[in-house]
Order: sequence, then C-alpha cells, then structure tokens
Amino acid sequence: MEFIVEKIGMSRTVSVPAVPVTLLRVLDTKVCEVTDGVAFVSYASGKKMNKTIEGQQKKFDLSKEFNRFATITVANTEAGDLDVSGLSEAKVLKTTFNSKGRGFSGVVKRWNFAGGRASHGHRMGRRTGSIGNAEWPGRVQPGKKMPGQYGNTTVSVKNEVVSFDAETGILVVKGSVSGANGRLGKVKVAK
Repeated sequence: MEFIVEKIGMSRTVSVPAVPVTLLRVLDTKVCEVTDGVAFVSYASGKKMNKTIEGQQKKFDLSKEFNRFATITVANTEAGDLDVSGLSEAKVLKTTFNSKGRGFSGVVKRWNFAGGRASHGHRMGRRTGSIGNAEWPGRVQPGKKMPGQYGNTTVSVKNEVVSFDAETGILVVKGSVSGANGRLGKVKVAK
C-alpha cells in the first residue's frame, strides 16, 4: 500500500535517549478508479488548477480542492476515500522523496574532493585536476566524478514507524527523510 505524504519537518522524541524523527502528513486522497490493486487517485497540493483539471474533476465528481493526480497501489477495492488503516499496523516504511536541488556544483561540493595545495605559486584551488588517460582509451570514462547537476534526484529510504495518528493524519518515522519541508512524496508499507 502506498500513500502520498507531505514532509512537515524534523523533531525528536522526549524519551531518554532522544530519537531523531521526521513528521509526515498523510494527504486527503480520493480513489477515482481501481484496476488490479493499482488506483488512479486525486489529492490536494495547495496549487491553483486550470480548466482542464477542473473538467477532469467534474468527471470523477470531486471538489475543487483535489487538483493533482497520481497512480499508487492501494488496499481499496472501489472508488472513495483512501483507506489509511494499514499505517497503524505498519512497522517499517519505504519513503520516496526528491532530494534538495543544489544546481550545477563543482567537485569539492559534489564529490568531496580535497582540492589543491594552498601554498605559494599554485593555481589548482578547488579544481578537478587530471581526468583522462594519455593514448588509450583516449576519452573520459563514463561515470567519472566531475562537476555537474547535484541533488534533485529521487531518494528512497527505509524508516521505522514511531507513531501514526489517524485523526490528524500525522505519521512519525525514525530518522531523516530527504527533501525540503513542504515537499510531497510517497510512503510504501514495507513491513
């Protein structure tokens, strides 16, 4: 079973020793169609919607607040509200979020290279250094650690469930989850 969640932020438990936790809000989700356990769902993202999405929602008889669509595996057998009872029994979850994008970054930031000496007369600084071979194969090998786009990739992590409040939809998982606060992601029951 999968659920669409919003990252609220991080905190810690009051117990001794304190455990770092991440707070996730399970979004109100409407199941529109179910085929072989995979559902076409609609959820609120807080963004305005255009005429096309409004027309789709009239087709599925949804209110204006649900303006995003996705396909996820669910426990539901027919259309209606998403069944979140599986989260109260879950022990381990697989959380999938997009990591924070850091743009085009150099090798020191992206791959933790040391950089050159800081002594008199050198010009290396935070540069990459030598990247290739001389005669054979005469090209840069694929996967070479070089400057480039850093972050903004899909990251999946397994987290233990600390607690789940079905009334407010707040899910507390042990450890960290990638991505900025307020970012939407998916949670899948692993155990």
